[in-house]
Amino acid sequence: MTDHVLVERRGAQLRLLLNRPERRNAITVAMYAALADAIAGAQDDSEVRVITLEGEGVDFTGGNDLADFMKEMPQDGQTDIPVWRLLRALATNQLPLVAAVHGNAVGIGTTMLFHCDLVVAEEGTRFKMPFTELGLVPEAASSLILPRLAGRQLAAKYLLLGEPFGVAEAERFGLVSHRAPAGGLGEALEAVVATLLSRPPQALRLTQRLLRGSTYDDVLERMEWENGHFSERLTSEEVRQAITAFFAARSART
Repeated sequence: MTDHVLVERRGAQLRLLLNRPERRNAITVAMYAALADAIAGAQDDSEVRVITLEGEGVDFTGGNDLADFMKEMPQDGQTDIPVWRLLRALATNQLPLVAAVHGNAVGIGTTMLFHCDLVVAEEGTRFKMPFTELGLVPEAASSLILPRLAGRQLAAKYLLLGEPFGVAEAERFGLVSHRAPAGGLGEALEAVVATLLSRPPQALRLTQRLLRGSTYDDVLERMEWENGHFSERLTSEEVRQAITAFFAARSART
């Protein structure tokens, strides 16, 4: 467990809070493990009826903590690293999962939302998936799910070009379910959670499973395919150069 992910029970709500605001909630290996354990552990807890995911500070998350991630690169054939465990936990989760996002949602900060049942976004939120900029490929089955939601051309715009998009566009193609005014994210999330908790719990669980489909095989298969390419890319010269340039640019800004 890590203090950078706060796990809190609020009655029937399991609240997960990314709590590393000094680093824009950049997600470390330990944070991936904490999130994966919390989501997986909730599946057999009959008292948990809703899971919520939030970020502390000015951003939902700036994505991977690249320095930390590069220290813990997956080895050939390794499938149990924390980030892969989190992605599988999200894909197979059978409880209503609601994300509340604000500020920047970068990389996995956007792709994890494809596995949430509801996404509440504050006005001004900026979504971005800069995988190709870093010499990497998409993850979280985003290369499968995003074209289904937005169509191939918009998916290419966001994944091939890495162009950012805002709340209005995310709502249009179905990533965002609820929009909150600036400063109103917490209130909007509470309203959604209250409505969910007012519903009969078994009806909620069954409806969530029906919405996701009877099988996750295609999503899990795409995740495995992406993960294989992602692992290979991490050792490539393209990635080394791109990440070196990223850190150099960040140092120049500070």
